Amino acid sequence: MRPGELIGRWPLLRQVREGDAFGLGRAVQSTRTQELRPRTDAAQHVVQSICPYCAVGCGQLVYVRDGKVDQIEGDPDSPISRGRLCPKGAASKNLVTSPSREYKVKYRPPNGTEWEELELGQAMEMIADRVIETRKATWQKQGDSGAPTERTMGIAMLGGATLDNEENYLIKKLAMGLGVVQVENQARI
Repeated sequence: MRPGELIGRWPLLRQVREGDAFGLGRAVQSTRTQELRPRTDAAQHVVQSICPYCAVGCGQLVYVRDGKVDQIEGDPDSPISRGRLCPKGAASKNLVTSPSREYKVKYRPPNGTEWEELELGQAMEMIADRVIETRKATWQKQGDSGAPTERTMGIAMLGGATLDNEENYLIKKLAMGLGVVQVENQARI
């Protein structure tokens, strides 16, 4: 490229030549900036979702390409967040696409030093067995004052902030049915 052409491409000279004194028009666009495209342009479809991190429930748009999450951004149509996401919500693509994400149930037995992979069904059975055993071992028919209690103090439940009212209602009903009285929700912590 000749020196005259190179100098003619300088943004300041282009601003003067094109009458763009504030540098807001074509004069400040390089070939590279003209070729830039939003990373969401390549998405094959967009799915509306809700951020999984807290109880606010910010709306998200999940951009999918080739069957994989390509980008996650705030949903401008969400009446809650109006397109905005906090730093955790903005980084939630990493929650889905991280190479360190686990896809199998991991279990480390008592006094074990290594994690073992379990089938989901087996893990669910182990949890159910432990709930039943703990309930039996810690059941209280009456409290210290002699008043009837019919409860267990050996189990506690913690609900998640991203659960909706119906899911929290069902968890509370399950807890009460098991005699669990120590029930809390992460949204209040």
